[in-house]
Amino acid sequence: MAKFPFLSDEWFDQAEKLVAASDTQAPAHASVAVNLVVKETPFDKDCEFHMGAKDGKGDFGRGHFDTADVTLTTDYTTAKEIFVSGNPTAGMQAFMAGKVTVQGDMSKLMAAQAGGAAPGNPELSKALQDITE
Repeated sequence: MAKFPFLSDEWFDQAEKLVAASDTQAPAHASVAVNLVVKETPFDKDCEFHMGAKDGKGDFGRGHFDTADVTLTTDYTTAKEIFVSGNPTAGMQAFMAGKVTVQGDMSKLMAAQAGGAAPGNPELSKALQDITE
């Protein structure tokens, strides 16, 4: 299987296909829209993407939601650790270490995580690891 640099256009092409094929489910009551900004990428520009849950479906892709509950900002290395490592505590550890900044309604993000809307599809996590350099 081909591998691509994390957050490159080729990586997003493959990741979006994997997410669509996984039919990522979220609890019907979950509703959260998260914009992400990754700085210090090897692509000479910040990377903006989104993820969230609404009406029982997960959402992930390039660009930002027009209206988001929360915007998270971090650096490339930290983002890769959070999204590709498969380490479920990586995000909290990065936040506690000051490597992730939060703008917006953090309580809504925490409520979504507590309610089971946080990413947690082991097969999808493995597939993303498999396509990432």
